[in-house]
Amino acid sequence: MFSYPFMQNAYMAGTLIAIISGIMGVFVIARNMSFLTHTLSEIGFAGAAFGIFMGWQPLLGMLLFTTVSSIGVGELGAKSSRRENSISAISALAIGLGILFLSLANSNASYATGILFGSVIGISRQNVIQMVALSAIVLVIVALIYRFLKFDSFDPIGARVEGLWTRTLSVVFLVLLALSVSVAAQIVGSLLIFILLTLPAAAAKYFTHTVGLMIGVAVAFSLIGVWLGLYLSYVTNWPVSFFISVIEVIFYLAALLYDRRRG
Repeated sequence: MFSYPFMQNAYMAGTLIAIISGIMGVFVIARNMSFLTHTLSEIGFAGAAFGIFMGWQPLLGMLLFTTVSSIGVGELGAKSSRRENSISAISALAIGLGILFLSLANSNASYATGILFGSVIGISRQNVIQMVALSAIVLVIVALIYRFLKFDSFDPIGARVEGLWTRTLSVVFLVLLALSVSVAAQIVGSLLIFILLTLPAAAAKYFTHTVGLMIGVAVAFSLIGVWLGLYLSYVTNWPVSFFISVIEVIFYLAALLYDRRRG
């Protein structure tokens, strides 16, 4: 399996994706941003389609759309009492724009499938290099603001009382989340990336009691899901996103069962 360059690229990219998703997912869960993550994934689809329409690499279009939209969507969701309906409307608009751009670009079904559900064979060495650069940016910034981000995510009231720069932290986190969505969608697909950004962390919180351990378990769940999903996709020729989804759901259900028995 590893004699094929496309599988080497897929595993290298998948490992980066799993690490980033596991780390960011812990803060997504803590900040109750699961629905926003779903919205950003759909915005990423529109961005990738726009990139194809413009003749760019899909990743560049995703970065443009998700980065610009993340701050506005986050502000809308944070202040409006009708946030779920408003964000749903934005999701619908993003999907519609994505379909429009694909149609205008005269792209065939394989393009749409790759964008929506990911593609193992579509990962090139250049894609891996881009992912390494973006992942490094995310990891370095998270490391720099980790203590403040942890405080604001798990004790927002205390963070405000202490005068922490919560507004700036929120903006930075949204941009990091947009970068994570754009990176991870290369394999999992733009419409299913929220699975890796939510389920591993949601399962991890039932097994741990500290933020550091939660991040470690979430990364482990993500790595197992991605690695095993890639292998099963190679063996069966089925979409890798299907296997990753099933594996992460199994982890989450196991976590719920564990919590129920312990309780």
